[in-house]
Amino acid sequence: VLDSKIAAAKEWLAKEYRTLRTGRASPAILDGVSVSAYGSMMPLKQVASVGVEDARTLRVQPYDAALLKDIERSIAAANLGVGTVPDSNSVRVTFPELTAERRVQLVKLAKGKLEEARQAVRVARDEAWKEIQTKEKEGTLTEDDKFSLKDELQKKIDKANEDLEKLFEAKEKEMQS
Repeated sequence: VLDSKIAAAKEWLAKEYRTLRTGRASPAILDGVSVSAYGSMMPLKQVASVGVEDARTLRVQPYDAALLKDIERSIAAANLGVGTVPDSNSVRVTFPELTAERRVQLVKLAKGKLEEARQAVRVARDEAWKEIQTKEKEGTLTEDDKFSLKDELQKKIDKANEDLEKLFEAKEKEMQS
């Protein structure tokens, strides 16, 4: 249970970091965009293909040309700080150069996400520790077992926090370059 909660926290942080804009064009930034198509809201990746054109440009190619305007509108409404330029059969999404001020904001945001992930790991640790204490009170664990499990638990938590920190450092480095 603990391992799955730790893995979920790591996966969540990695997913959040993929959506943070770093000045480099990445299709993952558009993952949260939904388009009004065929009478319902659909994820952008279901109605169009997204490809990298160059370091600061994505090309969004709708599967149905009739959705071009809706796609452009949805990307603009998502408020991602990108420019959209429609052409005959696709939308070019351009990423402006990041300012030093914006980089600082993004690093702060990334730190906040790191702290949320750490919090999830702490909650998982506390739940596991309570479970260990309950088992000891019930008599299914000896005191020695309890403390060896506590050490094992702490090693897992330290490793998880180290992994989360590495994700943050990699993202921070990407944002600063």
